[in-house]
Amino acid sequence: MLARSLHISAMDNESRSGKFSVGQIVWHERFNYRGVIFDVDPEFMLPDEWYDKVAKYEASREQPWYKVLVDGTDQEAYVAEQHLCEMLEAEPIQHEAVDHIFDRFEDGKYLPGYQVH
Repeated sequence: MLARSLHISAMDNESRSGKFSVGQIVWHERFNYRGVIFDVDPEFMLPDEWYDKVAKYEASREQPWYKVLVDGTDQEAYVAEQHLCEMLEAEPIQHEAVDHIFDRFEDGKYLPGYQVH
């Protein structure tokens, strides 16, 4: 079920915007981990309670937020754009959901398992 919902999120991403894109490998500057973006929200979209507990003093709501599969774990993260940086020489990540969301890894990024027009 998780993989199916993640795939749908990635497919809906065509209308989203931000500095990074679905399939891009990124580095979390604060918590020092790699991951791959599988969805983008143009601004913070989780419940207010989550923001107040986790991110209130760390990041503005009015910036893109990314859903990231964390390398070497089975975890996902919801990360403000300001905490991410691009990985120029990206290698594939290890996460159980990657094969359910993406078709393949090519030229340092993952390609979605759907046609982009």
